[in-house]
Order: sequence, then structure tokens, then C-alpha cells
Amino acid sequence: MLMNTPNSFAEELELFTNSKVYSPAHNLQVYGNGLPEENLIIRVFAPDETITKFDQITTNSDGTFNYVLLTWPGPSTDFPYGTYTVEVISTEQNGVSKKIDVKFSATIDLLDVTIERFVNTLVFAPETAAKGHPIRVFVQTTSDGLLIGNEPSKLLGTTHVHLPSGSSVTLSNSFKTLHQGLYYVDYTPIEEGTHVFHVVAFSQGTTSHGSAATTVLSQDLGGISNQIIKLNSILDQTSEELEILKSEINGFDTTLKYASTQIDENIGTFALSAKSISESSAQLNALLLPIIASVGLIVALQIAILARRR
Repeated sequence: MLMNTPNSFAEELELFTNSKVYSPAHNLQVYGNGLPEENLIIRVFAPDETITKFDQITTNSDGTFNYVLLTWPGPSTDFPYGTYTVEVISTEQNGVSKKIDVKFSATIDLLDVTIERFVNTLVFAPETAAKGHPIRVFVQTTSDGLLIGNEPSKLLGTTHVHLPSGSSVTLSNSFKTLHQGLYYVDYTPIEEGTHVFHVVAFSQGTTSHGSAATTVLSQDLGGISNQIIKLNSILDQTSEELEILKSEINGFDTTLKYASTQIDENIGTFALSAKSISESSAQLNALLLPIIASVGLIVALQIAILARRR
């Protein structure tokens, strides 16, 4: 029986560098093994994951290669200090590749420089929001101070928001790109309380976490502000009405003062009249007393005369 078996081979690709830490003016030398006379693609990725160097070489007849890839320049926006990735890609072994991280630093002392890659994630969310109204949350991802990331669905694939009820909602496919390393998501809260946005960034095998909290109210500050403005308008109208009432009260107070003055004058007139009446009564009494005394005397004399006649 004849059987067709697919061609198979063991992976033959190795990559090494002449150092782990480099400073300006030092050479970055790569060497290793591949297939004999194989075309290899060599790339250098900056900390922001952009390609800063691209070359293509051919291995020797025994499969080895040794190549000076670049001389490190002075630090600049194009070549900042940070962690770089050197990658070699085989063109004949199903695209197999090897990677090595190296450090570009002001010093080459390994005791002061670490080769680890650090990814930082910052989350910007509003402090307050209104239930049922969409809010926008921004995310920034950096490595060695440079913005990193291209596809948010891969970079921020496990991002989610914790709800006040204790459940969580995934935001893995909701992010949109503003710029490399800058992303945003529009989210509409459906519960009142504190919402915690937990952003998880994953880049080149390194994970970074960032979070921000938003307090969701029944209405936003804009609605409260409108109510305050309306209340201020009502208070202004009330103040105007109070001013009108105050002016009317001032007029009424003047009328009361005038009436009080008239009453005082009338009371004085009445007092004078009563005094006059009292004086007249005294004079009348002075005139009547002699007359009454005379009448009494006459009556007494008549009584005496009548008594003598009897």
C-alpha cells in the first residue's frame, strides 16, 4: 500500500542579541540559526508597538546568521528610552517567529535597568451621571511613556463595569479608537448608585489594570441646575411682589398715622368740650342755688303763716 505523508520538519529558528541593555552609540547585533540560505525578516518594535527598523537577510549555507541591525541613536521622539522588541520571522517555516525584549537606556548597568515591560492604564469617567442618560468613558494605555495599542477589542477585551446591584456588564466589543492608545466607550447606566469601570489592558504578554467610579443619580447636574434656575426665577418674582406689598404697606402706614393724628385731635376737642360742659354746669349750679334757696324760704314762710291762722 502506498500512503502519502505530509512533509514535516522540526522548527529550526533561533534568535539571540549581543546584549540585553543598550545605550546611545551601541550596536544592536542579532545572530542565530535558521534553515540554510533562508530569507529572514527582522523587525524592531518601539515601546509603542510601532516598527522602527525593518530588514531582510539571508542565512548562510549552514543556516547561521550574524547581523548588525542598527546603531542606537540619541534619544528622541522616534527613539525614546524604553523596552524594544526584536523579532525574526522565517519565510519558509510557515511564518514561525522568535522575539527578544531589549532595553534602550541611558545606562547599560543591569543592576539599574530592568528588561520588564510596564503597561499603564488610565481611566477617565465622569464623577456623576443620570440614570438612563449615556456617558462617555475614556481609556489611555501607555508603555514606557508611549501610547500603545491598535485594536481595542484585543487590547481591552476583558474590560467590564461593576453595577450597584453586584452584577457586571462586559464592554469588550464596545470601545472605539480616538488615537493609538486612546479609546472611548459610550455607556448608558440603568441603575442608581456607584458604577465602577474596570479596564483590563493586555499587551505583549503584560497585563495592566485601571478603574474609575461614577455615581449615578436619578437626574444629572444639568437637570438640578435647571430646577435651581427655575426656583431662582420664582424667588425673584416673589421678591418683586414683596416689594410691591411693602410699598403698599408703607402707604397704609402713612394713612394710619394720619388717622391716629386725627383721632388725637378729636380726642383733644372732646376733652375741651367736656371741660367747657363742666364749667357751664358749675356756673348753672351757682345760678340755681340762690333761686332754690329763695323758693325754699318762701315755702317755709307760707307754712308758718298757715300754722298761725289755725
